[in-house]
Amino acid sequence: MFDMIQPVAISRPPFSRVAVLLFDRAALFETSVPMSVFGVDRRSTGAPGFTVSAIGAEPGPLTTTAGLELHAPHGLDAIHAAEVVIVPTWRDPLERPPQAALDALASAHDAGVTIVGLCLGAFVLAAAGILDGRRAATHWLHAPTLAALYPDVRVDADALFIDDGDVITSAGTAAGIDACLHLVRSAFGARSANAIARRMVVAPQRSGGQAQFVEAAIPERRADHVLSEVLERATRHLDEVIDVDALAASANMSRRTFDRRFRELTGTSPQQWWLHQRVLHAQRLLEDTDLSVELVARHVGFGTAVSLRPHFRRVVGISPREYRDRFR
Repeated sequence: MFDMIQPVAISRPPFSRVAVLLFDRAALFETSVPMSVFGVDRRSTGAPGFTVSAIGAEPGPLTTTAGLELHAPHGLDAIHAAEVVIVPTWRDPLERPPQAALDALASAHDAGVTIVGLCLGAFVLAAAGILDGRRAATHWLHAPTLAALYPDVRVDADALFIDDGDVITSAGTAAGIDACLHLVRSAFGARSANAIARRMVVAPQRSGGQAQFVEAAIPERRADHVLSEVLERATRHLDEVIDVDALAASANMSRRTFDRRFRELTGTSPQQWWLHQRVLHAQRLLEDTDLSVELVARHVGFGTAVSLRPHFRRVVGISPREYRDRFR
C-alpha cells in the first residue's frame, strides 16, 4: 500500500544498453517483460531509446514453458557491453543456475553494471552472490525458499520491488513491469516512464513498497467501474481538500463501503491515493513548467513548498528542487 512507500533511488545515471539473460525452460511472459519495456522504439512519444541484447545464458535453442523456441543472438561474452543486465526469470528455484552465467553476472556487477532480477531471477542473482547482505524481493510464493537457500539475503515477501542502488529485484509477473518502469523513472524522470507506460497501457507508477497481495494488482482506472468517475474527477481537482464522505456520497455509497471498494480498486486508502497523485502531478510540473516550487505546491494542493517537501521526499527520495535540477 502507498503508506508503505519506499523512496525512489533518483541518482541513477541515464543508460541505453540493456542485456537480457535468457534461460531454457523459462516462463514466456516473464522472459518478455524487459523486451516489452526496453525493446520497443517509443522515442516519438518522448521515451528514451534503448539497445537491447538478448543473451543466451546457456546453449540453445532455448525452449519456453509455452513450447516456443528462442534463438538468442548473443552469448555471455556480450554481457560486459551492457550498462544494465536483467535476469527476467529462472526455471526452478531448487535448481542451481549454470556456473558460466553466474560468473558472468558476478563479473559484470563487479565492473559496475546494474543488475536486475525479476521474479525468480532473484534466485540467479542470489546464486551469483550478488544479493548477499542485501534486502531482496521475489514472488511471495517462493520467498520462503529464497530465504532458506540463501540465508545471507534479507528477503522481503511483501515488496513489489526493491531498489538497492546497483541491484534491483522484484516480485512476479506484473511487478517486473513495475521494476523496469521504476528503472526508467529513476534515470530519466517520470515523463519518460509515463510515456512507456501509456503505450503499454499499464499503471505508470506503483511504489516498490506497495504490498504484493491486494485485491486489484494494478491501481488503474477502469471505465466500467463504479468509482471511475470519482477517480477521474479527483485527478482534475488535486488542489482541493479531499472530503472522503462527499466522495462516498457522490458514488451513492456509505463511507465504509466506499473505503472498501476504493481499496479493492487501487490497493490503498483514498487519502493515500490522493497524496500519491498529488506528488506524481508535482513531478510532472517540475519537469514540464517553470513554476516555482511554491506555485507547484499550490497547484497540487499542498498549499506551500514547506508542506510539499516532506511528502515529495518520502515518495521520490529527494527534494522537489533536486528533482527539477535533474529532470527539468
